[in-house]
Amino acid sequence: MGRPCGVALVGGQCPSLSSCEPGFFEYLRGLDASGVEVEALKEGAIAFPRVTLIKVSGPLAVGQLLETTLLNLVNFPSLIATNAARMRHVAGKNKRLLEFGLRRAQGPDGGISASRYAYIGGFDGTSNVMAGKLTGIAVSGTHAHAFVQSYVGWQNIKDPSLDHQSGDPSKSINLVARVRSLKRGSGGRWDATNESECAAFVAYAQVEGGGLDHVDPKTFET
Repeated sequence: MGRPCGVALVGGQCPSLSSCEPGFFEYLRGLDASGVEVEALKEGAIAFPRVTLIKVSGPLAVGQLLETTLLNLVNFPSLIATNAARMRHVAGKNKRLLEFGLRRAQGPDGGISASRYAYIGGFDGTSNVMAGKLTGIAVSGTHAHAFVQSYVGWQNIKDPSLDHQSGDPSKSINLVARVRSLKRGSGGRWDATNESECAAFVAYAQVEGGGLDHVDPKTFET
């Protein structure tokens, strides 16, 4: 078991990664969290609006791998704690409140259960790699919102070109220039999409090879 097994699982069960170079999986095997720092409020502290609950600093790729785990560990507990605090506020200090939620809980493996039953209900896959490992459900997904937020503008695009599917260099296009031109002439359709979001979707299109379908707001709601 361990990380090598997980990397092999992702490589074998994600069709979108079937064309990746072996070096990408070697890169995954070498990742660790030694360069990551996590700052968080103390358990039981009041989290006021616009106050950072968890701050993760470190390499973007490692941070994104940790993102789902950290959110999973925080979101449900904070939901229950907030609701309990509201009930206590309404009931007052002198009332005895007991929690009897076990029979209606989402199960000890709530995330995996959700993946499994969504599949039974007609879904085609899950982004939950552990659910895929335990149940055999196809693992799939898209880029993280954190990936979009990591871009600040066109300067983040190191190579503006998009290769043609034939591999002919003479047929490649300047995707950045093309998207900027489309945005200017969109008649307001792209007004809600800022420059940093466009840059992120251009980078995604370059990796996926999906062309303008990966950038057009009609295809992806940014």
